[in-house]
Amino acid sequence: MKRLHIIAGVVLATLLAAGCAALDKSQRQWIFQPSDRSWGNSAAMTEGMKDVWINYDSRLTSEPVRLHALWHPAESEATSCRPVLLYLHGARYNVTGSAPRIRRMQELGFSVLAVDYRGFGKTSRELPSEEMANEDARAAWEWLAEQYPDSPRYIFGHSLGGAMAVTLAEQVSDERGLILEGTFTSIPDVAGTMKWGWLPVGPLITQRFESATRIGKVGSPVLVVHGSEDRLIQPDLGRKLFDAASEPKQFVLVEGGSHHNTNAVGQPQYRAALPQIFANGCFSSTVAQQRS
Repeated sequence: MKRLHIIAGVVLATLLAAGCAALDKSQRQWIFQPSDRSWGNSAAMTEGMKDVWINYDSRLTSEPVRLHALWHPAESEATSCRPVLLYLHGARYNVTGSAPRIRRMQELGFSVLAVDYRGFGKTSRELPSEEMANEDARAAWEWLAEQYPDSPRYIFGHSLGGAMAVTLAEQVSDERGLILEGTFTSIPDVAGTMKWGWLPVGPLITQRFESATRIGKVGSPVLVVHGSEDRLIQPDLGRKLFDAASEPKQFVLVEGGSHHNTNAVGQPQYRAALPQIFANGCFSSTVAQQRS
């Protein structure tokens, strides 16, 4: 009888483990929606951007990873004072889908490196997870540090990419600033805003992206931007994330901005906010040049 109990326990544990693994896989698929698709005709806007390949060995999977990224340098890189931006995109579309946003950040004076995580675009084909995407973002950041050691480097994250940006900014100490657009406090909080948010699914979520508990540990200035008409990630979540951040910080609410067009509609507000929150002579002079 004792042996039967042991066998039954092993079987039950195996079934539970299999169920948890299946649940985790489903969540990763649902949250990331990895693909090689781009948004609308945005791929056509990559003209002038250069392909970059970043190779490294994953500590998580012990497998080699080949990241594809787009590099869009500022119009003049004559001095080392030019700010460099790591761009982390959101779910569903590959990095070319962010080409319009990449181009607008470049117009603000940044040289932009925008990277695809595993499972997206031309990067290694693998179902991403929170840990894997964070590892990919860290690898891209280290590439930037090696290539541009004397340039001020910033981190930008849109939507789901904002959660990765917060994690990266918490981990490193050489970033000059963190920019977040249309992002959130945590995945459980996002789930709670949806029509079935009353269901007690929070404890079952494995890909949690707990940005609100991390952002207070970021040691650089933080700029949080959100559209007033964002129906995917509610503005209140952006405001709560801002509230959890340490000073110096700034919150910009773009009136009429949606989840997808806030960067375009709010470009004048970006231009005004960047030299205010990232108050160093290098960045301020760069923005002034772009205005003239």
